[in-house]
Amino acid sequence: MAAPILAYEDLGLIQGSGWLFRNLNLQVGPRDRLALIGRNGAGKTTLLKLIAGTIDSDEGRRVVVPGTRVVLLEQDPNLAGFATLADYVMAGDDAPERHEADAIADQLGIDLSRESGSASGGERRRAAIVRALAQDPDVLLLDEPTNHLDIGAIDWLEQWLGRFTGAFVVISHDRTFLTRLTKQTLWLDRGTIRRAEIGFGGFEAWTETVYAEEQRQAEKLDARLKIEEHWLQRGVTGRRRRNQGRLSKLKDMRAERAAMMGPQGAANLVTSSDDNKTKVVIDATHVTKSFGPRTIINDLNLRVTRGDRIGIVGQNGAGKSTLLKLLTGEIQPDSGTVKLAKTLDGVVIDQQRSLMAPEKTVREVLADGGDWIDVLGVRKHIHGYLKEFLFDPSLTEAKIGTLSGGERSRLLLAREFARRSNLLVLDEPTNDLDLETLDLLQEVIADYDGTVLIVSHDRDFLDRTVTVTLGLDGSGTVDVVAGGYEDWERRRKAKAEPKKTTAKVDAPAPSPARTKLTYKDQRDYDLLPKRIEEIEKGIARDEKLLADPNLYTRDFARFTSLSKAVETAREEKDAAEMRWLELAEQVEALG
Repeated sequence: MAAPILAYEDLGLIQGSGWLFRNLNLQVGPRDRLALIGRNGAGKTTLLKLIAGTIDSDEGRRVVVPGTRVVLLEQDPNLAGFATLADYVMAGDDAPERHEADAIADQLGIDLSRESGSASGGERRRAAIVRALAQDPDVLLLDEPTNHLDIGAIDWLEQWLGRFTGAFVVISHDRTFLTRLTKQTLWLDRGTIRRAEIGFGGFEAWTETVYAEEQRQAEKLDARLKIEEHWLQRGVTGRRRRNQGRLSKLKDMRAERAAMMGPQGAANLVTSSDDNKTKVVIDATHVTKSFGPRTIINDLNLRVTRGDRIGIVGQNGAGKSTLLKLLTGEIQPDSGTVKLAKTLDGVVIDQQRSLMAPEKTVREVLADGGDWIDVLGVRKHIHGYLKEFLFDPSLTEAKIGTLSGGERSRLLLAREFARRSNLLVLDEPTNDLDLETLDLLQEVIADYDGTVLIVSHDRDFLDRTVTVTLGLDGSGTVDVVAGGYEDWERRRKAKAEPKKTTAKVDAPAPSPARTKLTYKDQRDYDLLPKRIEEIEKGIARDEKLLADPNLYTRDFARFTSLSKAVETAREEKDAAEMRWLELAEQVEALG
């Protein structure tokens, strides 16, 4: 690591009646790309403000190399008192050059003359990004930078940070964003901080080794209290392993949906003669919706069956919210029909979290002031149910207003998932959630018996949860793709590629219909199952080696090599499975 340009020594901060953290030491080098990881309530945002110098610590010394410009992008920038977004961007002694701000605003697609009071969450977030980036920082501190951004803006920010020559520290729930950009990790955990010279891609393997070693030490000492403190970590470890099985199940479901969808581009998920027609919960036929001269949804045909997990993606303004409202019957189409099953009973978890009154307690919100809550017809004690959603039971009497944004979101999920329903509507559910809660949310969605509609810009989350993706490009066309975000992205790129032109020649006579696979296809069809089994064994072997708690410190190069090998093997396995599924469909078509 190069000589640091910013450091904190023996950092300590009192919050409430005790220390939030103490004796923390951290350093930021001139080209560091640091992911700051920790669960909700651990103090990540507070730590970022301490690094920025916007709040003072109770203990410790902040050291910054003279001339170093440190810039903080806050999660919720305060625009109060500013008439326009431009007024906010250009305010203060540290205001950027106007031409720099205008250039970045143009690339991000934000009109800085917009009135602040009427600006959307996405516009406010873009304005904050413009202000931060245009200040020409040496150290950039980013608190949930992708919140409220659409896919296009996230791609732009990733490219900008990829070219950035300074250092950055980022808090984010977006796994794809973190994996692509970070090279080091700061893990804030139970009042201490650990640093690893690995990006977020190796974070989970690293934490597994730490937890395993802690548990082994606790068991050696027969410290029952110590073991009890680890209920959360053991739950997270088990959850990650269970989710691997759920991902396998998800792939099977996607293959089933792909077989039902027919030719590429066909939007009907089942045919009129399909037995599954009796399971249709939403039936949209030739649906068109316009606002003024602009067509938002054009001639959509879609059947959603019970148990589907539908993801809706697209840039801001492409029509995601309109499509969601059409599919749930909140608004009616200009032409065509949307039929909903009479038994449909939905739960809507919206972006605003409007149901959470700040003056109420956790007990009042979750159990109407009592000690017990009915969870899908099963009576559970509030303390036990709070643990299932990664809460310390001591928070039962805490006011909602004292909880972090992520904790409030998690509590809302806990309350709404306790209700009986057969349709779950999630509008940007990942905002403000930490990575452990995202793992939990994926688990709950996978186990949900009903149908799920998800609007999200979180690419990794969609890839781990949905069976069908509805992609909107703003033209009114809705691409219906079996799979997650990456599957839609591949479809979109394939459509955008220019078709190769060749000299005009006489058309050859049509070749006879194929009656069997080619030699290469038949060979792949026969050999791939064995190859997939070999890859799985290799992954299991390497993961067993990675489980050695001392490997990371004893042989970092070996740890890195094994981690990369596992990642490569998983990609090869995914490609092999997809290839075999395609060949299996051909075999079925050939009879």
